[in-house]
Amino acid sequence: MKAPYEYAIIRAVPRVERGELINVGVVLYSHRLDFLAARTHLHEPRLLALDPNADLDSIRAALNSWEITCAGGTDSGAARQMKQGERFRWMVAPRSTILQAGPVHMGLAENPAAELDRLVELLVR
Repeated sequence: MKAPYEYAIIRAVPRVERGELINVGVVLYSHRLDFLAARTHLHEPRLLALDPNADLDSIRAALNSWEITCAGGTDSGAARQMKQGERFRWMVAPRSTILQAGPVHMGLAENPAAELDRLVELLVR
């Protein structure tokens, strides 16, 4: 049986003042299926075309933190105290940082992990 989910594309905006971006991941949340996860993929040549001085190591670390936050964060982090829905809303809230979430979209899926993989392949890779 299909259940509703919400997702947002994770975008890298290496020079926020220019507004240029590339898609670097997807975060997907399904309350009904008790699922929250992010999958990321950094295409370094595309990012460097936007900003040849981009700090790739820092961006990779920040992308990893999205995946960790979805899993509940670190033992001492704020995400550990939040429910999945709260973590999702926190992650997709508008911000002016190098990594930003796009608009939230809805869908239906039986297997949210497989749907997340499909969305990453379609929208990021």
